[in-house]
Amino acid sequence: MAEAAVALSSSELVAGRYRPLRPLGSGGSGSVWLARDENTGLDVALKIVPREGKAASRAEREALAAARLRHERCLRAYGLERDSRNVYIAYEYVPGQTMRQALRAGALNDAEAVEAGAQILEALAHAHSRGIVHRDVKPSNVLVAEGEELSVRLLDFGLAQLAEEESLTATGDVPGTLAYVPPERLHGEPGEPAADVWAVGVLLWESLAGWHPFWNGSLLETAQRIETGATPLAQVRPDLPRPLCALVDRMLALDPAARPAARMLAGDLRDSFAERLRRRARPPAVSVRVPVRLAAPAAAGLFTGWTAAELPFFPGLLAPLLGLLAFFLTLTKPRLGLAFALAVPVFPLGNISSGLALLYAAVACAWLALSWRAPREGLFLACGPLLAPIAALGLLPLAAQGVKSLPRRALQVGGAVLLAALVAGLRHTSLPFTSAAPPKGLGIAGSEDPFAVAVALWHALTARPWLGLEALALAAAAVAVPFARERGLWGIAGLGAGLIAVTLLPAPTVAAVPLVLAAWTTCTVLALKARG
Repeated sequence: MAEAAVALSSSELVAGRYRPLRPLGSGGSGSVWLARDENTGLDVALKIVPREGKAASRAEREALAAARLRHERCLRAYGLERDSRNVYIAYEYVPGQTMRQALRAGALNDAEAVEAGAQILEALAHAHSRGIVHRDVKPSNVLVAEGEELSVRLLDFGLAQLAEEESLTATGDVPGTLAYVPPERLHGEPGEPAADVWAVGVLLWESLAGWHPFWNGSLLETAQRIETGATPLAQVRPDLPRPLCALVDRMLALDPAARPAARMLAGDLRDSFAERLRRRARPPAVSVRVPVRLAAPAAAGLFTGWTAAELPFFPGLLAPLLGLLAFFLTLTKPRLGLAFALAVPVFPLGNISSGLALLYAAVACAWLALSWRAPREGLFLACGPLLAPIAALGLLPLAAQGVKSLPRRALQVGGAVLLAALVAGLRHTSLPFTSAAPPKGLGIAGSEDPFAVAVALWHALTARPWLGLEALALAAAAVAVPFARERGLWGIAGLGAGLIAVTLLPAPTVAAVPLVLAAWTTCTVLALKARG
């Protein structure tokens, strides 16, 4: 598989029509590339499976099953090609991440997890109606598409059981991933639609509880736990609606005949979760989602208004108008709003130094490119100047958990710390983490050379190494939060201890109390979520 991936080159076509662009990932059955179909001009996700063992047969079965499915929740297959070395399946290309990655990053709340489960069941109901049982439903085989609204696609029908096809497995084999295999399959019974319902039940239990109901690292103990059955979800999450917990428990019934059909479950799941909204006096759909939706526009407005007011260039009355314009642009057209907010400081910085303006413009363009797929997250770094005056920069790792991509999350947190230091310098106030005064002059006023300006700023940063070290420490903590949360209270405690250590070590003059309080707050919030 790896060999096939390495051998691909954009200078030659695969199967006579697909031009490889870049690798998207790899797994046990093959590698996947983003490729251009030269016959149609479409970008496709090209799955490449070596022709060895049962892999090629499973790939052809996957293509056969996918070709029968015409549903918005099933990833569409465009074609199947073969050569002497590999089997190639061209799928529609949908940017996003697997549900496993989303769960690991803490990117799905309860409502989104239930909606994802409902959409998976809609895809399975469509497949079951065509005589296809998936037999390998799990978070890594579910794609969460990028976009404002949650939308998932069911992937990888390589282990699917087709009604009129012979099985690819010998008697006694249990195809699929053990952690999501139902008890009847452990006893050698063939895959039926109820087995897929069980797998979605496990996926939902795991998503809502925060850990897996059966898996503990041992295959034997996992199989024994599966045969015993899952703990009722209401015991783990008593705050969830009772009808929702009851539905998940029915999906995990040891008797496959007691599990509801997939075609009936999607609507029932949505209704059972909506019951929480009807029972509560406050409306979470408004009180929670509206502030989250307004967070990015507010950050853009504050960033734009502040830079227009503090840096001399625009007339005084224009600053709030520019802030409002950035707010409404980000609210309606997030990419345009982000581009506008980043563009406003260019001319004011040009009053200080044309070299500084050119350097900022280059950095802003790179930042816009990095944030293009998630523009609402592009100005999270504006939290740095907001938290710095109250000595709360240590809360950045916790606040950044809404940024779904781990690399972008690290960049946003590191950028927030450095932006807070830059703003302190412009306002001539104390630098973050210490009471140190900012440098009075960097020798960049009037400079026309962006490279010379970059060197001056770099020297100012290296002369105060604790700023860079704190930025790196908080960025690493932001990435580590979901992994610590997966490991329960001990993992959270370890995160807190590590966070205190790496933020206090960079300099003896670092103010300890705010950072310790921030670490305790972070651990307390994570622990409450874990226990909830």
